Amino acid sequence: KKKTVSFSTMPNDRKINSTAACISFMLEGCELKKVRSNSRMYSRFFVLDADMRSVRWEPSKKDSEKAKIEIKSVKEVRVGKKTPILRSNGLSDQFPDECAFSIIYGDNYESLDLVASSADVVSAWVMGLRYLVSYGKHTPEAPGTGHPSLRTSWISSVFDLADLEKSGRIPVSRAVQLIKALNPGMKVSTIELKFKELQKASERPGTEVACDLFVEAYCELCTRPEIFFLLVQFSSNKEYLGLKDLLMFLEVEQGMEGVTEEKCLEIVSKYEPSKEGREKGYLAIDGFTRYLLSSDCSIFDPQHRKVCQDMAQPLSHYYISSAHSACLLEDNFWGRSDISGYISALGLGCRSIELVLWDGPDGEPVVYTSPSAASCVPFRAVVGLIDQHAFAASAYPLILCLVVRCSAAQQRLAAQCLRKTLGEKLYLEPPNPAASYLPSPEQLKGRILIKGKKLPPGCEDSEGEVSDEEEGWELARRLGQEDREVAEGGGPRRVRLSRELSELVSLCQAVPFQDFESSRRGQRYWEMCSFSEVEAGRFANECPAELVSYNKRFLSRVYPSPMRIDASNMNPQDFWKCGCQMVAMNYQTPGLMMDLNAGWFRQNGACGYVLRPAIMREEVSYFSANAKDSLPGVPAQLLHLKVISGQNLPKPKGSGAKGEVVEPYVCAEIHGIPADCAEHRTKTALQSGDNPVFDESLEFQINLPELAVLRFVVLDDDYIGDEFIAQYTIPFECLQPGYRHVPLQSLAGEPLPHATLFVHVAITDRRGGGKGHRRGLAGRRGRRVREYTSTKATGIKAIDEVFRTATQPLREATDLRENVQNALVSFKELCGLTPAANMKQCILTVAAWLLHSDSAPSVTLNLAEQYPAMEAQGPIPDLLRKVLTAYETMIQTSRTLIESADAVHSKLMQAQQAGMDFHKELHRIEAKEGLRGRKLQKALESFAWNITVLKGQADLLKHAKAEALDNLWQIHNAGQSCGIGRNGSASPEPSRLRAPLEPIPE
Repeated sequence: KKKTVSFSTMPNDRKINSTAACISFMLEGCELKKVRSNSRMYSRFFVLDADMRSVRWEPSKKDSEKAKIEIKSVKEVRVGKKTPILRSNGLSDQFPDECAFSIIYGDNYESLDLVASSADVVSAWVMGLRYLVSYGKHTPEAPGTGHPSLRTSWISSVFDLADLEKSGRIPVSRAVQLIKALNPGMKVSTIELKFKELQKASERPGTEVACDLFVEAYCELCTRPEIFFLLVQFSSNKEYLGLKDLLMFLEVEQGMEGVTEEKCLEIVSKYEPSKEGREKGYLAIDGFTRYLLSSDCSIFDPQHRKVCQDMAQPLSHYYISSAHSACLLEDNFWGRSDISGYISALGLGCRSIELVLWDGPDGEPVVYTSPSAASCVPFRAVVGLIDQHAFAASAYPLILCLVVRCSAAQQRLAAQCLRKTLGEKLYLEPPNPAASYLPSPEQLKGRILIKGKKLPPGCEDSEGEVSDEEEGWELARRLGQEDREVAEGGGPRRVRLSRELSELVSLCQAVPFQDFESSRRGQRYWEMCSFSEVEAGRFANECPAELVSYNKRFLSRVYPSPMRIDASNMNPQDFWKCGCQMVAMNYQTPGLMMDLNAGWFRQNGACGYVLRPAIMREEVSYFSANAKDSLPGVPAQLLHLKVISGQNLPKPKGSGAKGEVVEPYVCAEIHGIPADCAEHRTKTALQSGDNPVFDESLEFQINLPELAVLRFVVLDDDYIGDEFIAQYTIPFECLQPGYRHVPLQSLAGEPLPHATLFVHVAITDRRGGGKGHRRGLAGRRGRRVREYTSTKATGIKAIDEVFRTATQPLREATDLRENVQNALVSFKELCGLTPAANMKQCILTVAAWLLHSDSAPSVTLNLAEQYPAMEAQGPIPDLLRKVLTAYETMIQTSRTLIESADAVHSKLMQAQQAGMDFHKELHRIEAKEGLRGRKLQKALESFAWNITVLKGQADLLKHAKAEALDNLWQIHNAGQSCGIGRNGSASPEPSRLRAPLEPIPE
């Protein structure tokens, strides 16, 4: 069982909040397990020499001079299982990743592999060693002596401002307020307790505190060790980041592009609290913490905060945020209709609202969905409200779904009210019969569409009969109004519809659904069907591909089962995966389903419209919503998620009787197509207070990223009953890589002030094809037979011959991509990095090894070449030789890919186009070949599969070429900035040569 990780597990309950603390911990020494190359582990006592020049261990068979490593010989300190010994199969499951670290040292780049009892001990050693390695280079004053640090000076200046009497002391109450103001999420009781502790320890009780005690209290309370550890990792000096360090952090770790030193200076000016730091361009721990907590460093990609998707596609190509019974603030049965429910739904970007019209007592229609006649709202008031708020949150079209339960006379009044109140906003133009698809949200901006029944074309009267919708009848039964509405003869219910109301319906004409074949033949694009949750669920399970195909041209609305009298919600993902655009949600009911809906519709500027995945929109494409593995032509991705810590977590609701202690754990859930749905949890942080440390890595495979949603849930392990603490839901496409804070929300979706999770996010392409394995990030043991995507036979000779021409290009495309992918992973592993690392990190790592050598760099990058060669100057150690070989393989495979990709891409697209030429003739050819029933279905499926595979593989190849070019650019960029590049920079845009394909082993 993994050990609980909390920084309070340090010996003597000591917090590591400075490099001085790390070094004093190392000077005292501690027990670590030393891992040998035969995978055996031995406990040894490791200690830093008093002169801080070497690390020793005992007992040892070697003499004491050999059982040590000199600090100046250390090339690198790696955290986690990043060496071949620690990765070996015999050991990988015996201890968690965060408890291992390695010291790479000496001219031969040997590794000392160590395992600690907890992540805290690892952090202390790694932080201290990294500091000492830099300390050797920079020779600043020894830690804890000499000048006060930037931070101490700043905190002292804050104290001086508060010391109004200039007596050198301030009241404890004022000191507490000061720290609370600088760290608003912290509890007053925590700060008061810290002052009491320090006063007692220093034997200075009383109602006032001196400056030194204030500084000590601030540093102990407001230093987050995990952020301090991160700062030391990137700092080339001491306990702050210079502009170059910050630039490196933003580019390499946060994945930001085009960062300049000017941008870094802006960040320092905005977040660094000390005047000296702002003037010198230094970001110390407090400024760095503030930056990481700010909206500038949000986990949610800022590009998605505004409308960022193509809004010119047909309306049926979007998911549309839809409300069911929006006026209800409580459940369906006991709920009271309240007009503010509409304002709330429209304010959240809802673009489809349901209105059930009933006969009102004063001859005017009313809207209510509760059995209590007293809880109705005049229709006129609702329309007035919609007119006011329709476009407050989004300019895109609003669809009003009218379910008519009132007399023809009151329908006329409703129609007049809609025309008069909404005026020009009402969309009344008749559909264009020559078009094949609905207009786009862009074309319908600022317009309100009415969804409802329409009188049949031949009806000339002022009113007529139309078939009724099932929706809304549960309520009629409760109101005792059902009987008089049922048509004689027991057929489908018929209702009277007035011409005035019928004429308001244009692009969203409600029609009953018969079957998919009838819809394919006879349904017109402006006609739409509503499905009950049960009916839609049956189609989603039994014929998902047909439902996806149906939704390419037609809008479909799914409404909750009438059995949900508590107004609970269905899972919208069950219907989104089949392309259903409008899944009507009970906005008034919080919980998982509403979190998914709210999170999902944030991704396009919260405008209420989200473009569906391309595989669901293309006219000919194969997509089965219930696929259990990767989809043809969609690149699967791996999400590497490290949950580091939590901040200011509130107690669970209803836990008032329980003590102060919350023992939280974090659950990370992926919601999407069935193949992607997964859940992993961290261990419980025991006795951790409000700021638990989890330090745990989780991994998810995502087969359809465009439909995946990540949800964080924080739960209390100790509480019986209501154990929910907080949650946050974010679409996969909106995740930003790097170190991020997750802004936690309550069950009702409201922000919880200052409550966050600190996480690290990395996303990589899944290596090769086949299933994702739960191995370590870099499990490469065991060869795997390469899987090639191939076309399927349709049973029609002429078509199969066309697709057969793509067999060789498909194999070539897979080889080109996977050869590069395998070479990249090998190179990254030898650099001691995970597959999530980027090329710049690899080059900088190699450069750092070389620059830590006493001799001049023994390896250079020739930047005069378009494909830079890494060249050894004289003899080099074995590890570097392996790194050079892996680099050379990576460059060669990248070159082959870049130079061959266009020709292979062109062959794939030719075959796809030739296939598409048959598409219009498909039904005629099928009839001629005599295909029927199951054979016909199979032929159509195979045809769609082939088209999807060819388009998908061509896209993957194009994407792989762009990535390879980007890697070359990163090599040039890193080579210039780190000092191992020579001969200046050539443009990394390469010439087009052809090289033979050699499969690289997995």
